[in-house]
This record gives sequence, structure tokens and C-alpha cells, in this order.
Amino acid sequence: MNTDVLEQTPQTRNQKPAGAAQSQDKAEMMQKMKVAGAPGASHQALQHLVGNWKAEVKCWMDPSAPPEISPGTSKANLVFGGRFLEEEFHGQMMGHPFVGKTLMGYDNAKQTFNSVWISDNQTSMFISEGKADGANKVITLEGKANCAASGRRDMPMKTVLRILSPDKHTFEMFDGNSNAKTMEITYTRQ
Repeated sequence: MNTDVLEQTPQTRNQKPAGAAQSQDKAEMMQKMKVAGAPGASHQALQHLVGNWKAEVKCWMDPSAPPEISPGTSKANLVFGGRFLEEEFHGQMMGHPFVGKTLMGYDNAKQTFNSVWISDNQTSMFISEGKADGANKVITLEGKANCAASGRRDMPMKTVLRILSPDKHTFEMFDGNSNAKTMEITYTRQ
């Protein structure tokens, strides 16, 4: 008499062997990863920012005073199959030239835009995250920044990226505590 058949319960008769279950789980996991890793409509919105840009930078050190205005240039490309926008910015800060880079993308799993900013005049990274309006024309991100000049740490900051046309967009930065505008960059396609 075959004891294997007698030992099966109604719950275990329909179970697949462990190897088959693991293979199915692995296939499901791979499919979920594929879907989460595929560029979509939010990634296509970043296409508007690709190109060579002339920039006008306005910085407010004192919200009641006129801004410091300086020129800049930017070059932006999509990388990793359209999943991220990589921008290199050349400008001036308080009369000194600098180079900065931004990496921006859309996280399908969290359904948020994310950005990292680094430059050659600081050692900290500004990391921010947020959402866009329904048409992906206004992207609002929030994060925390450090200011070497003032010594302030973990200052809440908000950035707003506005796609105005195929040839123009703006980037605004606000102090998260007072909501005072600290910077505005107007990009015009070259």
C-alpha cells in the first residue's frame, strides 16, 4: 500500500512541489521588477528637459533685497534607457564659478519624483522627493539642505520645476520654514 497517498490531506494534494513553487514565485517577482523598472509617462515628462540650455540665475540672500543675477549653462540627457535625467550645470555662486550635477527620476514603486544635487563647491548632497501635477508640467520636491555659510543644518527646502514650453522651463527653490524664494533659474533652449 502506498503510504504517500494516505498521508496527503486535501490541502496538500493540490500543492505544487517546492521547486515549482519557487520557480513560479521567482517568475512573479521578475515580472513585478520588470513592470516597476519600465519607463512610463512620468519618465517621458523628463524628455522636455533634455538639451542644451542658457540659464539666468536669480539668488536672494535677503528676501527683502534685490536678487543677485548671474548667467549659467546646462546640458541634460536621459540615461539608463530613459529612466533618469542627468543634468550638468555651469554657473556662478557669489562671483565664483561652479559645476553641479542633478540626477532626477521617477520611482514607479513609490510613485514619486526623486532628485539628487551635487556640486564642486560643497561636500553634501541635496536629496529631494515629491509629486507632479496631473500633466507632469509642475514637479514639486522637498528635502533638507545644509548651508556652510550660515552653519544651518537640515534646513527644509522646497523646489518647484515648471515646464513652460518645449523651449523654456524654470526651477525655483524656497526656504521650507518661511516659504521665501531663495533662487529662481530660467532655462531657455539654445
